[in-house]
Amino acid sequence: MTYPIGWPAGVRLLRFDSLESTNEEARRLAASGDSGPVWITAREQTKGRGRRGNTWISQPGNLFATLLMTAPHASAPQLGFAASLAAADVVASYASQVRVTLKWPNDVLLDGWKVAGILLEALNRDALAVGIGINLLNHPEGTETPAISVDAATGRAVAADDALATLAARFTAWYAVWQGQGFAGLKPHWLQRASGLGQPIRARLPHSEIEGVFEDLDHDGALLLRAMNAGLTRITAAEVFLSEGVP
Repeated sequence: MTYPIGWPAGVRLLRFDSLESTNEEARRLAASGDSGPVWITAREQTKGRGRRGNTWISQPGNLFATLLMTAPHASAPQLGFAASLAAADVVASYASQVRVTLKWPNDVLLDGWKVAGILLEALNRDALAVGIGINLLNHPEGTETPAISVDAATGRAVAADDALATLAARFTAWYAVWQGQGFAGLKPHWLQRASGLGQPIRARLPHSEIEGVFEDLDHDGALLLRAMNAGLTRITAAEVFLSEGVP
């Protein structure tokens, strides 16, 4: 196996032409006793998945990758912030920093449009799949959250292998921050890129919706929303929609 320049030491890489999904391959490896760390990537996904059971439309030329690693399952949501920071770093290496923002909990936006997403899945024992998809050359049309690709936004055709090498290096760096400082080390960096902070948002919960101002992140990454004439509401899982015009 030839590793890309700058590939993090001690981390393996598995490349495939086609997979059902990189997260499913991570699940298979974990079931066989592999605990990683190993990045799994494929040129094509036939059944890509997103958060909350959504389909991740896997168009050719984009990056589909999953890191199989060991981490306490209780800490998995915090590592989603490390993953979104790493994915944002990848996108920002091809676009200006100010154009790249983050939407809670772990979407990456480019010019306010979704360019990358993360799917965390707890596997057997302490195995964790950190799935990341980045729209490099193509993006789906007609999605509930409008999407864009790096190429469409910048005119730069980015090779998936190049983006993966940057992603692996940046996740390793953010993971080291989390190991040393916990979520407190990630929080200020995430908030610097936060889209909608201090603005009205709408949070879709499993059985209801709530509107209010995105005030802050809690100590563990939960969203703190201040509803009208109410105190802070702590939200640990939801689909968030930004107000029109919020970058």
